[in-house]
Amino acid sequence: MQRSTASKSDLERLLDLNRDYLRAVEASDAVRFNEMLAAEFFCSNPDGSLIDRKEFLERIKLPATISNLEASDVKVRIMGEFAIIHARTSFTMPDGRQGAGRYTDVWARQNGRWLAVSAHVTRC
Repeated sequence: MQRSTASKSDLERLLDLNRDYLRAVEASDAVRFNEMLAAEFFCSNPDGSLIDRKEFLERIKLPATISNLEASDVKVRIMGEFAIIHARTSFTMPDGRQGAGRYTDVWARQNGRWLAVSAHVTRC
């Protein structure tokens, strides 16, 4: 884990949000995402599409196509009012095969709360 000059509470909060984000993906929890995403949120998907907050929330309501989603090699970089989280993922695909990927999430502190403003997801 990489630390910057930010307080430990910021790091802990971002790690908690990262775990919540992964759980919300697997649970198709649009309600939780609605709480975590900034109004200006965008997501780059593995298929190359770029979707805004509204479309992301609509898609996340659909049943998840992966299970056993886990993150490893999590790196959190806090730079003042912004933070970037990089991590590897492993998951089980619908046919039972193991999948893997990486993600980069960008968070911004807005009105005292950390909100996701951008996500980039790859699968390999």
